Amino acid sequence: MTSPAEAAVAAPVPRPAARPAPHPVLTPLGLFTVLVGAALPMVDFFIVNVALPAIDHDLHAGPALLEMVVGGYGVAYAVLLVLGGRLGDTVGRRRLFLWGTAAFGVTSVACGLAPGAWELVVARIAQGAASALMLPQVLATIQATTSGAARARALSFYSGTAGVAASVGQVLGGVLVAADVAGSGWRSIFLVNAPVAAVALLLAGRAVPETRSARPTRVDGLGTVLLSLSLVSLLVPLTEGRATGWPVWSWVLLAVFPFAAVAFAVTERRLERSGGEGRAPLVPPSLLRVRSVRTGLAVLVPFSLGWGGFMFVLAVVLQEGLRLGPLAAGLSLLPMCVTFFAGSLAGPRLFGRYGRRAVTAGALVQGAGLLAVAAAFHRGWEAADLWGPCVALAVQGLGQGLLLPLTLRTVLSEVPVAQAGVGSGVMVTTQQSFMALGVATLGSLFLSLSDAVGMRDALAVTLGVQLVTVVATVLLTLRLPRAND
Repeated sequence: MTSPAEAAVAAPVPRPAARPAPHPVLTPLGLFTVLVGAALPMVDFFIVNVALPAIDHDLHAGPALLEMVVGGYGVAYAVLLVLGGRLGDTVGRRRLFLWGTAAFGVTSVACGLAPGAWELVVARIAQGAASALMLPQVLATIQATTSGAARARALSFYSGTAGVAASVGQVLGGVLVAADVAGSGWRSIFLVNAPVAAVALLLAGRAVPETRSARPTRVDGLGTVLLSLSLVSLLVPLTEGRATGWPVWSWVLLAVFPFAAVAFAVTERRLERSGGEGRAPLVPPSLLRVRSVRTGLAVLVPFSLGWGGFMFVLAVVLQEGLRLGPLAAGLSLLPMCVTFFAGSLAGPRLFGRYGRRAVTAGALVQGAGLLAVAAAFHRGWEAADLWGPCVALAVQGLGQGLLLPLTLRTVLSEVPVAQAGVGSGVMVTTQQSFMALGVATLGSLFLSLSDAVGMRDALAVTLGVQLVTVVATVLLTLRLPRAND
């Protein structure tokens, strides 16, 4: 018989309970690193605008191929963003960020060394695909590694980066083309990405924590195909149709779009209802039923449509209308950069005090700036009269700096951490798709009218159409939730 003392000795010693894994935290260096990664694809969406005349002169590209240099990047970028977000949720967001950043650096070098126009188009499409792997991981990482005031601050910096990148892209493009570094001309606007991407890779390996969904699922292959077909059948013909004379294939693709879009919606709804046997829908319909997501995306649609078209048209007006060189055309956007960033930093404090009224105020200030831009250009159509448009652009940038960051914050405010990647992908896809659509529609409208009535009157009509998108933005901000955590 065993004594109590012997039993006590023989009894297994209980092991201490395992400590839960520490919650990953994004350090300031980590935030800086992912913001650098976010800036790269955003800058490259706009950087080519002021370089297009130089590219045309060097490669003899012609209007159709020049639009493919711009549109091919935007279409590939928009088509693959949601898939990039879903893959990040599954295999790890830092891992996808590293892969995407490396691919972006390589494809940027391919763009810079392209011997001809078609090679540049192919490299730009590959660059857009690399961007789609990288960018969704930025917002998803912020969503998964921050909370409360830290998340609000990080999202504010991200949104400021997103907005300033549009103007900075065209400023940087003008500076690099004018500098003609080592005789590289326009090629430097792509080659400069390689060292920046290399630095981002080194920092990301040290400072960005790895995160992924707690319940990873298989990729929704059918949903990916249908979403890609929907976006391609809409964006490609609208981007290339005018320059190629609206051939039969462009009308065939446009006819495919509504069927592909309906098939995608039906497929995603059925997959979510069935549970999918380990396979989640690419865009869960339940995510779009979240009020903050639904109303925030609704605001992004007209804003992005007008913004993308405006930046393209402005680059054409400054260079071909006012005959400014790439350096002067780029530097004229500096006031807009400064006020946008100032607005993005002030936005969270104003939102904390005034709620959604701060977003509405930003949309109204943007509208006032757009009216002032139209009046300034109509009153003076000479390079010497650029002071008026620059002041008006500064007002417009302030309004956009208030509007965009707070809208992006609203969209993500109620997205579960497990869906951070897909939520970020859906939001950025909406933004990029409608920016590309804005270039295609407002850009085509402006270029068509400029041949018929002259560039000055064409700009007035185009800005009038954009004002309609601003009015829609103002009205849609009234449907946003009153406050966010």
